[in-house]
Amino acid sequence: RDYTDTWISMGKESESAQRISLLKNYQINKELVSLANKDVMVLHCLPAYRGKEITEEIFEQFAGNIFDQAENRLHTQKAIMDWMTD
Repeated sequence: RDYTDTWISMGKESESAQRISLLKNYQINKELVSLANKDVMVLHCLPAYRGKEITEEIFEQFAGNIFDQAENRLHTQKAIMDWMTD
């Protein structure tokens, strides 16, 4: 599996240029995915900044997995909140 997160966290936008420069070689893109097993699954914790940590092409190719993961995470978080209030 390939898994990525945003390179620039909310509130850290002033570090944008520096972080992009440092992390550009770690982008999930067609070339990287081509090196993986044919059954690779690409995930992203969202929000995604297409063209930075992941290319538009790869994001769209794995969008179903990415959005399913986000939905599952939402339900898990709701279940934890419900469990904590019992």
